[in-house]
Amino acid sequence: MALIRAGTMVLDGQVRRPGWLQTCGAQISASGTGAPPRPVDRDFPDCTVVPGFIDMHVHGGGGASYTDRDGIAAAAEFHLRHGTTTTLASLVTASPEQLLAGVRALAEASRHGTIAGIHLEGPWLSRARCGAHDRTQMRDPDRAEIDAVLDAAGGAIRMVTLAPELPGADEAIRRFLDAGVVVALGHTDATYEQTQRAIALGATVGTHLFNAMPPLHHREPGPALALLREPRVTVELIADGVHVHPAMLRAVIDAAGADRVAVVTDAIAAAGCTDGAFRLGAVPIDVVFGVARVRGTSTIAGSTATMDQLFGNVTEFAGLLVAVQTTATTPARTLGLPDVGSLRAGYRANLVVLDRDLQVEAIMAQGDWLAI
Repeated sequence: MALIRAGTMVLDGQVRRPGWLQTCGAQISASGTGAPPRPVDRDFPDCTVVPGFIDMHVHGGGGASYTDRDGIAAAAEFHLRHGTTTTLASLVTASPEQLLAGVRALAEASRHGTIAGIHLEGPWLSRARCGAHDRTQMRDPDRAEIDAVLDAAGGAIRMVTLAPELPGADEAIRRFLDAGVVVALGHTDATYEQTQRAIALGATVGTHLFNAMPPLHHREPGPALALLREPRVTVELIADGVHVHPAMLRAVIDAAGADRVAVVTDAIAAAGCTDGAFRLGAVPIDVVFGVARVRGTSTIAGSTATMDQLFGNVTEFAGLLVAVQTTATTPARTLGLPDVGSLRAGYRANLVVLDRDLQVEAIMAQGDWLAI
């Protein structure tokens, strides 16, 4: 059992100054405002305590990738030390054999608790909006392949991104929903109407809104507007200042509300590393001044960001509560994770302690303090 006090705590969506929180094993057992019920075990008078970050779209970090069986633990550990206590590991487009191998490896990591599940970003994406994916391996959804992937995952797949305009997409959406998988729309050249249809079928997430989809146009509004207009849809935003202009981030949060925005890193292995050459699946990537691009092109290829950086960015223009909502509470609800995303009794004891500059001071995951 541990009792923690801080100058500022965000408890169950409310700012408490000061606040306290008690843990019992891996769970939060009690919390409150003002004086704690007994002498504290850890005191952070000049810090802010927030829920552990939830990254629902990330490919790697610290030089390691989730597409590499040997790099899974290292990538998760890297992001954990930046406050991401719940990770949905993302796979990119690959051959059928490589896809199944990647799913099996991440399913094993999920069973061990290294990650919270799998996000399949591809291979059922638009060739016209391939981004940093291997265009040669993109394909239309196939029932036999989807069944094989679900079988290999053993329940570990929590989200899949697909392009709704592809032949077979409607059936794929239904199949994934039947399996309890959240369906996201992205890397798509769909029209407004095609996107609306997919949402009506049950898609509930827009993958990295604006990126790898047609831009907004007053006569052809495309998928972005369809995703923004639907109250049931959560939209991902890569809040690194590279993928989306800060003014657009503000506009989306103002228009949709923080309860419909999930801030994600879309980080690749290059996160936390110096500039240089990397790979995203089979695609060669060059990182220059911290920006990752497909080699020889201007195409952005994921990010080099971490969730603590993005939390600071959102806090700067939208405030502390919006930052907590978009980096923890909304992702948890979107993915159907019942006991993370907030600091309240009965939830997992996952928290991040931030100093006055919003730099990570300490991290607790499942009730254990981490050395950082």
